[in-house]
Amino acid sequence: MRKLYLIRHAHPDFPLGTHMCLGRTDTPLGPLGRMQACLLGRALSGAGLRTVFSSPLTRCRQTAAPLGLPLVTVDALAEQDMGPWDGLDFTRIREGWPELYARRSSEPLLVPPGAETLEQVRRRVMPALESCLQNSEGDIAVAAHASVIQAILAEVCAIPLEESRPLRPPYGSWAILDYDGSLRLQSGGILPELPLTADLAEALLEAAAPGEQIAAHCRAVAAEALRIARALPLALDRELLVSAALLHDVARSRSEHARLGAAWLRELGYDKAAGLVEQHHDLQSEELNEAAILYIADKCVQGERRVSVQERFAESERKCLTAEAKASHAARLARALRIREEIHRLCGRTVLE
Repeated sequence: MRKLYLIRHAHPDFPLGTHMCLGRTDTPLGPLGRMQACLLGRALSGAGLRTVFSSPLTRCRQTAAPLGLPLVTVDALAEQDMGPWDGLDFTRIREGWPELYARRSSEPLLVPPGAETLEQVRRRVMPALESCLQNSEGDIAVAAHASVIQAILAEVCAIPLEESRPLRPPYGSWAILDYDGSLRLQSGGILPELPLTADLAEALLEAAAPGEQIAAHCRAVAAEALRIARALPLALDRELLVSAALLHDVARSRSEHARLGAAWLRELGYDKAAGLVEQHHDLQSEELNEAAILYIADKCVQGERRVSVQERFAESERKCLTAEAKASHAARLARALRIREEIHRLCGRTVLE
């Protein structure tokens, strides 16, 4: 009995929460997607897969790359061609085609003139999938798209296409199908469930590729956070602290980077680390826990260099141009100084400059 791993590509390079009709538009993976692909590669590293067949679109090939397998692109595995809607966000589609868009609530398979129907997708994909199986040995993977996977699973499970919308899988997930001349669904919608270790956090940081300066700062903050944690007579989750510190600025090049980085980590299933990352700029409580230590460690590192709290805040103060920003900056400084003093009190010595 052979197995077929049917993989949906990871999150493309558009903002988290944005809804787009991506279709054939060749959008690469964004930072979140690259982290999802990293997790997928690690989760399936022991699956014994021999080959991965992929849609020719970049987001699928990039998702397949961390599997480290021979990759064969198959044109027939490309996403559904959505014609004039392809590449548009749904706000623009709703404004440009209001009547047609409104009908989709009761006619989920409706597409604009010139687009490919899901039935047409099914007719081109099923022979291509059979060809992949016939021209390979052992267990294989197929990296494809939501509509392609929807059409395949509808065929395999004998579900009418009109009722098949729930078969569309999440980004970076996979289904496992058994094959012995015919296909049977074993399980679907599987997401990686790997514990967040410092080693994995480092791999995720590298996959997200925030830039070398930001990555170096993250590593320096992680080292400083661990140094502080070791000095404190407290029971702390050091693995969680270091992992969150490594990823605290993973979204640094984007607006609202603390909230966005936390949202990415929640999407990956790492809620505890997300809670720390979300607070590294504005701490919710001065309780001396992992979140507070990440907060103060970040305030003691300028670039890759350890500095005093005052020096770090003096550098950032120059960016505060309004009275509101200056007041917020002063409040964060006061909080950092109180945390520093509490650390010194508990340790009975000077730990931070």
